[in-house]
Amino acid sequence: MAEVATEIAKKMEEKMETVAPANIADAAKVEEAETTVTPSQVVDGKDKPVEEEVKKNETSSLVGKLETDVEIKSSADMFHHMFAGKPHHVSKASPGNIQGCDLHEGDWGTVGSIIYWNYVHDGEAKVAKERIEAVEPEKNLITFRVIEGDLMKEYKSFLLTIQVTPKEGGTGSIVHWHLEYEKISDEVAHPETLLQFCVEVSKEIDEHLLSEE
Repeated sequence: MAEVATEIAKKMEEKMETVAPANIADAAKVEEAETTVTPSQVVDGKDKPVEEEVKKNETSSLVGKLETDVEIKSSADMFHHMFAGKPHHVSKASPGNIQGCDLHEGDWGTVGSIIYWNYVHDGEAKVAKERIEAVEPEKNLITFRVIEGDLMKEYKSFLLTIQVTPKEGGTGSIVHWHLEYEKISDEVAHPETLLQFCVEVSKEIDEHLLSEE
């Protein structure tokens, strides 16, 4: 009987030894599965496009463009030269709107040059430091980028492009103003009053040029 009991005890020990490693292996597999699932849930590839889409929509609502055409009697070359060659004379043509224009860096009408304006807009005295971004004499085109001043309190970026084209089938020209900007928030208004300001300045420059002929 003792021999039988001893043999049964050995068989039970062998059975426990063979079962235990299997259980440990299974537990390890479960633990490994859990650790691989967690990172995949944290880093969800589908979240990134959604964030980018929201950011894009927010940005697009702040970005805007305004443009208008002003008919003048002066030649396209003469009007273009007022902004490209002698913008410091604009204050003489439109003293109620432009109080002064100074050259801070570079040369008049040269890309990269810095110009400082003193003007009155919406009944308030304001300033604007602008860098000349583009000049195309053959197209009578010039582009200014505002880099400092009152406009930068409400806009992240602001570009003004002035292009003058001879009127077809008659004397005079068409001044095309193009404003491109990005507001700092939805509370900021689109610069429609500034576009009207540009129209007024254009008309007064035209009168000034005609008086000099």
